[in-house]
Amino acid sequence: MNRFLLFALLATLASGAGAIDLDKLKKFEDKIKGATEPSSPAPKAPASSQGAPTAQMPAIPPIGNVPEADEIKIGRQIAGNLLGAAPLVKNPALQGYVNRVGRWVASASERPDLKWTFGVIESNDVNAFAAPGGYVFLTRGLYRLLRDESELAGVLGHEIAHVVKKHHLKLLQKSQAIDVGSNLLKKQIGDEKVARTLIGSGAEILARGLDKDAEFEADRMGVVLAARAGYEPFGLPAVLQEISAASADSSSVALLFKTHPHPDERLARLGDAMGANFDKLKNSKSLQERLVRLPKG
Repeated sequence: MNRFLLFALLATLASGAGAIDLDKLKKFEDKIKGATEPSSPAPKAPASSQGAPTAQMPAIPPIGNVPEADEIKIGRQIAGNLLGAAPLVKNPALQGYVNRVGRWVASASERPDLKWTFGVIESNDVNAFAAPGGYVFLTRGLYRLLRDESELAGVLGHEIAHVVKKHHLKLLQKSQAIDVGSNLLKKQIGDEKVARTLIGSGAEILARGLDKDAEFEADRMGVVLAARAGYEPFGLPAVLQEISAASADSSSVALLFKTHPHPDERLARLGDAMGANFDKLKNSKSLQERLVRLPKG
């Protein structure tokens, strides 16, 4: 996601494009559900209680737990705004494959019953994004770096960890947008306007990034989730090494380097956390032959 893409994402909030994109997102969710359930090793997702997208979003308490239904609605709106700025890659085989892998890894997490939705978006930047409620996207640029399925599992595991730990949701609760949602101001400006402010803040959080501790936690948890799912646990470190080799001046990694700790720092932290604990894992798979390749160009 370069600067142009970031501006486009934020512009969708003011233009009202998000409501249209919610319809597209719902169709994508339904299509992916049909494409993945017959062959996916992940448990069947429970019946959706989300229903049709609505313009009015729930108010979120500044402290305490957020109801899961509200979390999903907020995540869907943020995901719709993201897709308004960067559409999905038009490759059904790729999208179905990424969803099968993602849902399998997510089934090893503490929130296996979320209606997880994964996608690859049109951007040559190297990045990935997670929104509350189980929405995970990676860019075409990042996907092209991957060399096998274990690396994809590691990247998706990192983003799944953000959702499981509710990193973005907690940051939203701490943000000024949540303060605007106080009962007094809600009475003055109405719930719908509060909701738009909240979702706008969510888009900015995706672009701005989380604090270092949240990223380090997601790295550790992503490795564990990939290993639980049967993958080679060194997939994510391998991707970080690949990203680390990129020039910091490259436009493709500019936003990633601004919103995340440097890959070398992440690798050092992961090395300390992993130690030799994963060296003796048996039957872990890299599955290079199963990775869906994107056409060149």
